[in-house]
Amino acid sequence: MFEPSFESLRQYQCPDWFRDAKFGIWSHWGPQSVPMFGDWYARNMYIQDTEQYLYHLRHYGHPSKFGYKDICALWKAENFDPDGLMALYHKAGARYFVAQAMHHDHFFNYPSKLNRMNAMQVGPKKDICGLWKQAAKKYGMPFGLTEHLGASFSWWRVNKMSDSHGPYAGVPYDGNDPAWRDFYFDNYQHVDGTTQARPWYTENEAFRAYWLRVMKEIIDLYQPELLYTDGALPFGEHTGNPDYSRGLEAVAYLYNASIRANGENRAVYTQKERRPEIYRVGVLDIEKSQLPGVAPEQWQTDTCIGNWFYDARAPFKRPEHIVEMLVDIISKNGTMLLNVLQRPDGTIDDEARFILESLADWFATCAEGVYGTRPYRVPGEGPTKVVIQGFTEEKTAWTPYDIRYTQKGNTVYAFLLGHRGGGAAALHSIVETARNVRLLGYGNVEFAQNFGVLTARLPETLPAQCANCLAIEVE
Repeated sequence: MFEPSFESLRQYQCPDWFRDAKFGIWSHWGPQSVPMFGDWYARNMYIQDTEQYLYHLRHYGHPSKFGYKDICALWKAENFDPDGLMALYHKAGARYFVAQAMHHDHFFNYPSKLNRMNAMQVGPKKDICGLWKQAAKKYGMPFGLTEHLGASFSWWRVNKMSDSHGPYAGVPYDGNDPAWRDFYFDNYQHVDGTTQARPWYTENEAFRAYWLRVMKEIIDLYQPELLYTDGALPFGEHTGNPDYSRGLEAVAYLYNASIRANGENRAVYTQKERRPEIYRVGVLDIEKSQLPGVAPEQWQTDTCIGNWFYDARAPFKRPEHIVEMLVDIISKNGTMLLNVLQRPDGTIDDEARFILESLADWFATCAEGVYGTRPYRVPGEGPTKVVIQGFTEEKTAWTPYDIRYTQKGNTVYAFLLGHRGGGAAALHSIVETARNVRLLGYGNVEFAQNFGVLTARLPETLPAQCANCLAIEVE
């Protein structure tokens, strides 16, 4: 059993299921999807003259009269079909599934005894997390939850403000209503007249204790095999008085619950602080970016097909972009968690369905080189590198010389990121003697190995639309 200390929790070992799964799908979904106007709606609707404030004002009314609590009541999830979606997600290659327990908006997607603003009592009148878990179980997919509560107390200070100009100048937003103080937080200590773009963790002891009670509640209710914190391990980031004790207690509680249920720890905790002395209590998560090279421990990229919440304005990534990101990530000992956007009624749109169907086609061809693999001695070769810059995910212009590697047993897998068929692929990193070379989805191909270079003849038409994979059996 683990103790709630760095010394104890740094003994953590990532379970094999997570190292093998490589690809998960995430439902980043809740009341903020209702306006279909993107991420951080619950915050920005209270910041005068932002796009989301203006949309809210002109579509719903002024936030002194129609606030976020009223948006929550509009979320019905009336066409939510978790079983149907999970069938699509599993076919699209996902081998674990993650649901959102709550975002920064302090609305819980499960029947909480600690917060009346939850999906069983308000809006959908459904246990969203429970329904997701049941659906994941049918496909044998480990189930995870994400929590975004840690920054909420200060993130939502803007609901205590008012307009500075216009017809409602000086009229307090509904976050000032004492009847809703439990939902909107008694967070006046953070109201300083500014609206900085990024939140920070609070030093409010009552909120820190509340966060820990909520973490224990979701662990007790759902026994998640993955728990994701949106930020660093609470509560050390952006505070003058860093205190990780409650964060450490939550992580130990997660792992020990898994040990009691399974006889061993099968749980994964992810957070975003990159210092090894912090992230080694679990698994490092990197939002919309990745690492430049192979890491000794497993890590995760969390990303999305578009904006974090459904946004009618935002373009979606193309399927080949997602596949190429995945291949580059797993070559470096990483895992990808992909948010597939849902509309407020619970459905996905035609474009999201097309992405999932395209991923299903690719995995049907190339899955052997993904699941259960480990990094090869080098992650890849070729002149092109992914840009490593926070929240930067532009599609990379790969060349025929760009290759990414994985390995399983005596087979090395080489993903051809730029090849479009015909001619030969030249691999400069295979040091072992090759016995056979297959193109996944096609069959054996002619090959030669001379002077440190393995060349494999490719058919004119490749079986996958992108990132085709050679399986090289070596001595």
